[in-house]
Amino acid sequence: MANSPQSRPLLALSLRLLAVVCLSTMAMLVKLGGDHGVHLFEIMFWRQFITVPLILAWLFFHRQLFLLKTPQFGAHIRRAGLGVFGMSLMFGSFLVLPLAEATTLNFTVPLFATLLSMVMLKEHIGLWRWSALAMGFAGVIVITQPGSGHLPALGAALGLGSAFLMALLSIYIKDLNRSDHPLTIVFWFAALGAPLTALSLPFVMTPHDGTTWALLIATGLAGTAAQLLLTLALRFGEVSSVIVMDYTGLIWATLYGALIWNHLPPAATWFGAPLIIGAGLIIIWREHALSRAHTLGVTQP
Repeated sequence: MANSPQSRPLLALSLRLLAVVCLSTMAMLVKLGGDHGVHLFEIMFWRQFITVPLILAWLFFHRQLFLLKTPQFGAHIRRAGLGVFGMSLMFGSFLVLPLAEATTLNFTVPLFATLLSMVMLKEHIGLWRWSALAMGFAGVIVITQPGSGHLPALGAALGLGSAFLMALLSIYIKDLNRSDHPLTIVFWFAALGAPLTALSLPFVMTPHDGTTWALLIATGLAGTAAQLLLTLALRFGEVSSVIVMDYTGLIWATLYGALIWNHLPPAATWFGAPLIIGAGLIIIWREHALSRAHTLGVTQP
């Protein structure tokens, strides 16, 4: 295995910031594709299918095709199935909800990851993280306002469901990272996920004009660029350091929503989003502190 590259925090933050721009752009393109009448499953297919030749070209150019070998092919199959389901929920939330609200609900991933680590990994959750969970889910209630009709119930369910599955996937990916390169994980998710979504094409695919094809291709390109940038960011910085850039996605989602759909988030979103973001930052800080304490052999409450 190649030696780890030198830590370059500013480069890592810049790459993560660019990745968030690409992810936000992909979300915007998914929503535009839906506006053009493209079925959710077809959007998912092209998002995955376009990634495969691009990753292969990347690996070939860098003489790293050996990275396609994996000792955990069965785990990749399970991850692909779960990932396709999670992607369907996420893309569905983009189609049903305004981008800013869908993006904000996606910020609950660290909250669900904390709960899952307690249930599945038997981790002890202290006062800091319990407080963050309470604050974060209070933000969810403020934004969704259950029973008020403020947000479509289906959209809120899709957004929160996708966040839960993304948190669950993070545990799978953490395990895969012990044996596989990040690009290996990205490639096999796309290579296995594309055939799964292709099964639906005979039932959902319709003729498209040039603009719609451009949107579908751009969706795949934006998604692949985001995956590569996320991978590169983690080569030069720690997850706990670069993940804070993810919250800038709300800026892009709000901007796209205003410019394309003439939608600005209501007051409930502006009150709830800081609670969710603040909760995520507390969890990130606490995880970083616990990791440092573990490295130094210090016990923390």
